Amino acid sequence: MTHRRILRLSGKDTREFLQGLITNDIDKLAQGAVYAALLSPQGKYMADFLITEAPDGSILLDVAESHGDMLVQRLSLYKLRADVQIEETGLHVHRGLGKAPTDGFPDPRTPEMGWRAYRDAPQTDDAGIDWDALRVAHLVPETGVELTPDTFVLEAGFDRLNGVDFRKGCYVGQEVTARMRHKTTLRKGLAQVDVKGEAPVGTDLLAGEKPAGTLLTQAGGKGIAYLRFDRAKGPMTAGDAQVTWKDADGESSDQGEST
Repeated sequence: MTHRRILRLSGKDTREFLQGLITNDIDKLAQGAVYAALLSPQGKYMADFLITEAPDGSILLDVAESHGDMLVQRLSLYKLRADVQIEETGLHVHRGLGKAPTDGFPDPRTPEMGWRAYRDAPQTDDAGIDWDALRVAHLVPETGVELTPDTFVLEAGFDRLNGVDFRKGCYVGQEVTARMRHKTTLRKGLAQVDVKGEAPVGTDLLAGEKPAGTLLTQAGGKGIAYLRFDRAKGPMTAGDAQVTWKDADGESSDQGEST
């Protein structure tokens, strides 16, 4: 897991403020944690985060440390005169598998990613869990690896990961995201692939001599790749590694999954 930063947002306008910015519906906090992203006006990824409500009613944003400063700056730019205060908490992320502790919550992206809790001291008992292997197995993208400034969140599976709400009102980047949703298929996107051998994260995938995408996180003979679905046919190479992709029916496909 990348290092995380926990931000606290408070003030009477906080919920309305976030509702107009993020990809998900802030009112879902009534049912538990929410996964969401902040997009650029062009609909591209800027940051993703988990959102929870603290006991005092303030809102906690769990974001990658690498994106923390940018997120604070962007939120500060948008809030103008709204009654919203943004501060560091100094809290640390703890996580594990199985039933969540009393101070924790299930990961809203998928139950297979376990639980999270925010505590005053760093975690020292992660039991050697291979979180990258879990991400690969359940196709969960990571900030700064699969999720970059060039990412469109539907290509990254945010709809499957409960990270976008198509019924809420407008938010930054909503128009582009809505247009992509109404396409019959996506031509590009993240997919789980079989990998024989190893290649550095970010290695170009080739189908014959044609570019077919990029190989990203790998674990246990599997990987997450960003694919051009029309070219991901048959065997591909990523450096010295051999890579294959199969669709949900078990056959090589030239189409992405329907949105």
